[in-house]
Amino acid sequence: MALARALLIALLTLAAMPLAHAQKAADDPSFAAFVKALWPDAQAKGVTRATFDTAMAGVAPDKRVIAATQRQPEYGKPVGEYISALASPGRIKRGLAKADEWSKTLNDVEKKFTVERWILVSLWGMETDYGAAKDKWDVFRSLATLAYIKYRHPYFRNELIVAMGIMQKNGFARPQMVSSWAGAMGQSQFMPSNVVDYAIDFSGDGRADLWNNVPDVLASTANYLHAWKWRSDLPWGFEVTVPNGFDTMKSRASFAEWKRLGVRRADGKPFPRDDQTAMQPVLFFPSGAKGPAFVVTENFLVLKEYNNSDAYAIAVGHLADRLHGGIPIRTAWPKDDHPLSRDARIALQKKLAALGYKVADFEGHIDFDIRDFIRAEQKKHGLVPDGNPTTALLEKLSVTPSR
Repeated sequence: MALARALLIALLTLAAMPLAHAQKAADDPSFAAFVKALWPDAQAKGVTRATFDTAMAGVAPDKRVIAATQRQPEYGKPVGEYISALASPGRIKRGLAKADEWSKTLNDVEKKFTVERWILVSLWGMETDYGAAKDKWDVFRSLATLAYIKYRHPYFRNELIVAMGIMQKNGFARPQMVSSWAGAMGQSQFMPSNVVDYAIDFSGDGRADLWNNVPDVLASTANYLHAWKWRSDLPWGFEVTVPNGFDTMKSRASFAEWKRLGVRRADGKPFPRDDQTAMQPVLFFPSGAKGPAFVVTENFLVLKEYNNSDAYAIAVGHLADRLHGGIPIRTAWPKDDHPLSRDARIALQKKLAALGYKVADFEGHIDFDIRDFIRAEQKKHGLVPDGNPTTALLEKLSVTPSR
């Protein structure tokens, strides 16, 4: 989730919750009723009473988790600033050391899953700084809090039950069941259902341990990408330059057509062959036409399955490229880049739907179809049709965010 798991959220200690607040919440009759109603569903999914009681012992709603649902770290920060922070020189240096340390494991993982090591090491670095950033939140308290307030209901309620099953099946000690504030676990930051679906025991010790076992972490990440149809014969994408006077309404074309239109890779390399692609490569301006441009492939969409954020996917791909000896992003990021908040993006989605465009959901994610809708409205209102949502477009459309 893929979000999803914002990488800049501070990790707090379990002891930070005041005892008085914990006792008050534990005595909350409505929370007690929530726990009582949860048991039959957990039992129906194979959770024993002993596991259930162990998981929920002392658990109470956590105000910090509730507050975290209101933060929007993946929105509002300039894309260039976000990418520079995550694909930093220090992280590149540490990633190269980790790639060397785990070279044999990465060889074996590449052979089994046909996902290149640099993407795996990059994701590992992005999620937990190669395991250095430790989970500190109680997974059951976090998930119970989100389930109790019906945040994205019933998703987190189901994840809570799945987490109980993971502890039970693998014999993990209760203190080991730690996560991000939203329940993402281990060095790969998998949600409980992802652990069940994709985590594998690659080390052969009898259980898939994403907290402590690096071979399991790397192989499970590769298994996830492989299941989502990662293409080892394609790059995720690459920075490009466009000629003066280029029509930015154009967003999708074959590699051959992009070349014919004067689009060139910033690193000087040739485009891949078109017979490798399952979708038309997309021209993407994450900060508008004044900033860097990228042509991205279906692998970019696979990265967004890990975390549904364009900036995150670019950062992962760029960090992987740098680990593999690639060049920095050449075009300067605009200094006046002010990405819309999540609420503003949702308001824009609703406006586009009201104008007759087909919008799949209203969660604030601006996919490539919506960027094409934005291009059409930008052109209609005399703006540069680059597909980048801006406050100028909101003003033209008379869109006012709810918050």
